[in-house]
Amino acid sequence: MITLQHTRTSAVVREPAAWAAAQVLLLGVVGATTGLGPLGWAAGLAYGFATWAFLGYGMQRHRTASLGPADRVTLARGLMVGAVTALVADRAGQDVPVALVVTLAAVALSLDWVDGQVARRTGTSTALGARFDMEVDAFLILVLSAYVAVQMGPWVLAIGLMRYVFVAASWRLRWMNAPLPGSYSRKVVAAVQGIFLVVAASGLLPFAAVLVGVALASLMWSFGRDVLWLWRHASVSVGGSRHV
Repeated sequence: MITLQHTRTSAVVREPAAWAAAQVLLLGVVGATTGLGPLGWAAGLAYGFATWAFLGYGMQRHRTASLGPADRVTLARGLMVGAVTALVADRAGQDVPVALVVTLAAVALSLDWVDGQVARRTGTSTALGARFDMEVDAFLILVLSAYVAVQMGPWVLAIGLMRYVFVAASWRLRWMNAPLPGSYSRKVVAAVQGIFLVVAASGLLPFAAVLVGVALASLMWSFGRDVLWLWRHASVSVGGSRHV
């Protein structure tokens, strides 16, 4: 029993650590090709360490000895998000290698569809995988909104911060923890945020601010609708679901 437990614990530590090492390697490649200063390295390493800690804790809590194929796709997406984080933080939104940031972000967003398909087709969907996927998405949106906010104004940050405000509010208001019903429109709104922010970050469209405004308005509508639904059903026993 002790040997089995030790083996499981070693696996839980080993795999997230391997991906953290991959994050460091990717940051090294980015630094060698485009340049990465101390702030960028600090942001990238902090992101990698946080991912390692979050995933390791999640695996222990869910008693998962190894990650599934979909989780590894999500981790690959996470590596790209770490590189985007480092680049945006390093230049404080100025003189950022736009093509690289947009490419990494676009690929990370595209793979969001892939990991869902892999999970369903292999029958390996898990609560941990869904939560990890959601956190990677949310953080990428936060970073992209911070980058676009440098050009368009601080109001854009509301897109990236809204989910975190929702989560913080749910810590105090228990009725906000109740499971939400499935919603296709919620998924569409979530996808729109990333797409429109990437388009805005590219600087290719003169009316990108309009798209970002539409993204923010749709997100406010989505969150507002969900909060209203939760408030109206406050008598229902609370669970562990969060807004996606």
